[in-house]
Amino acid sequence: MSDVLWSALALVLVFEGLMPLMAPGAWRAAFEKALSLTDGQLRFFGLASLLLGLALLALLQS
Repeated sequence: MSDVLWSALALVLVFEGLMPLMAPGAWRAAFEKALSLTDGQLRFFGLASLLLGLALLALLQS
């Protein structure tokens, strides 16, 4: 189980690194837009991301 967890973390880091590597200007602009969001909007995106991830995991497990 821990091997899967470490592999998932490594994959997240790979995907997180793609945007600043390939398009640093767009990455910076996205962060500037994120800084202007309210706490409620950020929480909504966090919740939506979490639910999407859980749904994908559930689909992959079946």
